[in-house]
Amino acid sequence: MVEINVEYQGTLRCQAVHQPSGREIMTDAPVDNQGKGESFSPTDLVATALASCISTIMGIYANRHEDLDLTGLKIKIEKHMSADAPRQIAKLPMTINFPPGISDKHRSALEEIVQHCPVHRSLDPNIQTPVVFFYAD
Repeated sequence: MVEINVEYQGTLRCQAVHQPSGREIMTDAPVDNQGKGESFSPTDLVATALASCISTIMGIYANRHEDLDLTGLKIKIEKHMSADAPRQIAKLPMTINFPPGISDKHRSALEEIVQHCPVHRSLDPNIQTPVVFFYAD
C-alpha cells in the first residue's frame, strides 16, 4: 500500500504528495478543458504511468540478462481524448525506440512486456494502445 495525498489548490490545480518519499507533483487541467495547461493533467499522468511502467518492467527484464542493456530506451506516447461525452482517454499510441544491440532472442520478450505491465492491465480495455517498435542496428 502506498499513500498519496492530493490537495486542491484552486484554479483547477492540484498538489500530490507521495508519502513514502515526500516528492510532490502538480497537476493542471488542460487548456481544452478550462485549465491553464501549465503542468501534467491527470490524464497525462495516466499516459506517463503507462510509458514509465513499460520502461521499468523492461528494465527489470534487462537486469535479469547480463547481455541486455536498455540504457537509452525511449518511449513516445500520445494521449488522445474522446471527441464525444463522456470525456475520457480513447487512445494511447506508443513508439518504443530501443538502443543498439538488442538481440533477436530478447525482442519478443520485450514486446510481450508491453501487454503485461501492471498499468496496461489496469486500463479500461476500450482504450486503444497500439505500439510500434524500432530497433537500432
